[in-house]
Amino acid sequence: MFEQLFNSRLVEKVLFYMISNDRCFANELSQAFEVPVFGIQRSLIRLENQGILVSTIEGRNRIYHWNPRYPFLSDFKAFISKAYSSLPDTIKKKYYERPIRKRPRKKGKPL
Repeated sequence: MFEQLFNSRLVEKVLFYMISNDRCFANELSQAFEVPVFGIQRSLIRLENQGILVSTIEGRNRIYHWNPRYPFLSDFKAFISKAYSSLPDTIKKKYYERPIRKRPRKKGKPL
């Protein structure tokens, strides 16, 4: 849909994922989209260099989230949200609204 605008299909996927989840890390996206981590990392770095996303380090993971200082953030998120709402529900559930564990498992708890 926006691959020509953003010059990458992965950037489009990252932005749609961010709309539904607000934060992510590269390995999480790699597992969700079943693509190599390198392409995801490159897309995340590109969005960070443009000022749309910022990252923090939590443990050994670099967590990306929206940059609250980006001057056009509300308009940009509204634009991406509108495009996201036009996606079929099957695609949304498969890639963007997956139940992903957000916190660590209790030590000693069986799998």
